Amino acid sequence: MRLQAFLARAGAAPSRRKAETLILAGRITVNGRTATLGTNVTPQDRILLDGRPATLPRSLVYLALNKPAGYLTSLGDDRGRKTVADLMPDDVPGLVPAGRLDADTTGLLILTNDGPLAHRITHPSSEIEKEYTLTLQNPAPDPALEALAAGPTLDDGPMRPPKLTNLQRTPKTTTLNLTIHEGRNRIIRRACAAVGLRLLSLRRVRVGPVILGDLPEGDHRPLSQEELEALRR
Repeated sequence: MRLQAFLARAGAAPSRRKAETLILAGRITVNGRTATLGTNVTPQDRILLDGRPATLPRSLVYLALNKPAGYLTSLGDDRGRKTVADLMPDDVPGLVPAGRLDADTTGLLILTNDGPLAHRITHPSSEIEKEYTLTLQNPAPDPALEALAAGPTLDDGPMRPPKLTNLQRTPKTTTLNLTIHEGRNRIIRRACAAVGLRLLSLRRVRVGPVILGDLPEGDHRPLSQEELEALRR
């Protein structure tokens, strides 16, 4: 694997980007030689950060977090903003988010130190469904909802048609569930804006077989064996 991915999984850096900074600063050695960007390593290599060994975690951890609003999907922030790392246990090295939620979006986020599974969850070829609950400000006209269901064209290309379910209206708001396979940046927010819908809140309630359920906001739980087996399928 790439050295920066190894360092992130080992907990030596909070992200691959931060790991690249350590490498460029000459603080990483691999088998006695100063590392460079692009280096590939294996768990058998001797990897040191400032002379101290960096090793992969011995046990794999899989957590479902109910992310509150205002937290960045990151493991560190130079500006001191709140991140999901603040909600994670301190004794689990190498945890990474399997996907992203923007700061204003709440709900289900999976974190793990199992790099291959995190890659599977996030890679488009896996086509793992992500389901969200949207609250829209009224009016939310039927033509706009139909345009959303058809998959509007965005600045980075057409959106694949999402599945809309559970449409409910009140005098002030319209709520619905939207299911997609894509993971492009802020795609749901951009799609709503493209068809003229005002999105009031966005909450992810499911990733593949993993359901948020009644997990309290800010809390996390381990994934069940059944959930893990379903994700790997």
